[in-house]
Amino acid sequence: MPKIALLFAALHIPLMLFLSYRVAMHRHTAKIGLGVAGDYKLERKVRAHANFVEYVPMALLALALLELCGLAPIWLYAFGGVLLVGRLLHAFGISRKSGYSPGRFMGTLLTWLSLAAMAIAGFVVVFDAM
Repeated sequence: MPKIALLFAALHIPLMLFLSYRVAMHRHTAKIGLGVAGDYKLERKVRAHANFVEYVPMALLALALLELCGLAPIWLYAFGGVLLVGRLLHAFGISRKSGYSPGRFMGTLLTWLSLAAMAIAGFVVVFDAM
């Protein structure tokens, strides 16, 4: 059972719901059903949610597969923790302002580092088993 991956999925779900809620409420208030209609605040909220949805599913899948392959829990907690911190920083950073922000930069960096590290761990696990 991939319980560590499940833990990190459960920790990411509230953030996804929060980002989704912000988009839905903004759409409702501004009466924008589709697209962003030139509303830059809505565009940032949509991008924060979309960016989360673009990265997190693959990362959680990789985490679960690494766990199922028997990777040491310390690595799984490290990868999952870095991913979660990265996603929180990114969501906060992109929600505050468009353009450069330290939160957005660090969030992206941590997300990419987590994904890259999981890819490397995946290659090690696969090729070690051959």
